[in-house]
Amino acid sequence: MKKLLLTTIAGVGLIAGAAQADDKVTACLITKTDTNPFFVKMKEGATAKAEELGMELKSFAGKIDGDHETQVAAIETCIADGAKGILLTASDTSSIVPAVQQARDAGLVVIALDTPLSPIDAADATFATDNFLAGELIGQWAAAALGEDAADAKIGMLDLAVSQPTVGVLRDQGFLQGFGIDLGDPNKWGDEDDARIIGNDVTAGNEEGGRRAMENLLAKDPMINVVYTINEPAAAGAYEALKSIGRENDVLIVSVDGGCPGVQNVKDGVIGATSQQYPLMMASLGVEAIKKWADEGVKPEPTPGKDFFDTGVALVTDKPVDGVDSIDTDEGTNLCWG
Repeated sequence: MKKLLLTTIAGVGLIAGAAQADDKVTACLITKTDTNPFFVKMKEGATAKAEELGMELKSFAGKIDGDHETQVAAIETCIADGAKGILLTASDTSSIVPAVQQARDAGLVVIALDTPLSPIDAADATFATDNFLAGELIGQWAAAALGEDAADAKIGMLDLAVSQPTVGVLRDQGFLQGFGIDLGDPNKWGDEDDARIIGNDVTAGNEEGGRRAMENLLAKDPMINVVYTINEPAAAGAYEALKSIGRENDVLIVSVDGGCPGVQNVKDGVIGATSQQYPLMMASLGVEAIKKWADEGVKPEPTPGKDFFDTGVALVTDKPVDGVDSIDTDEGTNLCWG
């Protein structure tokens, strides 16, 4: 009888222990890829914050930027696993909405990181750089750096994907407005009629794509002298394409990211200026928000006057211009990631 009692008590203890483990708040992080330094740093920030708060973090990523199907499958897995919330950087910001709604209907809080959904209120909250402002800053800087020559610029636009996710549209349109070009429909890129725009091509946000897209645009006009790039890996690829024809020193390249390799490329003169964003902060705040939702049922609030929580942006350049606030590469290096 004593042995039976001890066995029963031990069994109850095991059940209680399992229940405590089951009570651990689970969060999911779903990024576009697991290779881009931006998303690597995002995962680091989310992992560290989850460990600090005693949470379980499950991470998923697409095979490449644009891998929508893998992200949908990840959302379904998170729902089935009983997660309390999802942090999502969507590859296809409109097609992902039904899967996001399925998660929200199941009681999960869904927070978009970096890339707003379309519409933005399809997620419970968005923690992001002001991507339009990020583009606007590099556009203003490029126009000021060129001075009178901006009126005759030949601009190559290296965008993200043909699906036109919101992050790509916002940066593209911000750059054009900052440069002084009238926008068409601000909710998409490629419909402007300014003769200075030689064309748009897509990069998938990586170096190989940036090189290929730059080669395509140079085939249209080999005298392009300003290049907007969606991010710094694409900028690195564009530079290599220009270098292959001996034009690496007479073309102005601007970008967005602020990763350590990108800031170094600004220091080295590969990129003229970049807008720095802060993925670790986005992810850390997102994990905290999921914990608060699990504990208190409270969703995060946006920055006053905006429809998202603004995690900040700074222009990084060693060639400052009047009228555009910036930091130099030394400060950018202190704040960079990757």
